[in-house]
Amino acid sequence: MTALLASCGADGEPTRPSVNAGVGIDSNGNLRTGASLGTRIGPVGVSVGL
Repeated sequence: MTALLASCGADGEPTRPSVNAGVGIDSNGNLRTGASLGTRIGPVGVSVGL
């Protein structure tokens, strides 16, 4: 229940989740992929690259 309240902002500022993904080719012609997951609470953001 606490996670639900925190995500909707009932107990303060809501969190803003983010998901980013990318695909590219490096200088050797290899395909590169990447992704990151993150969240922002007010001015503080945390992100994890995969």
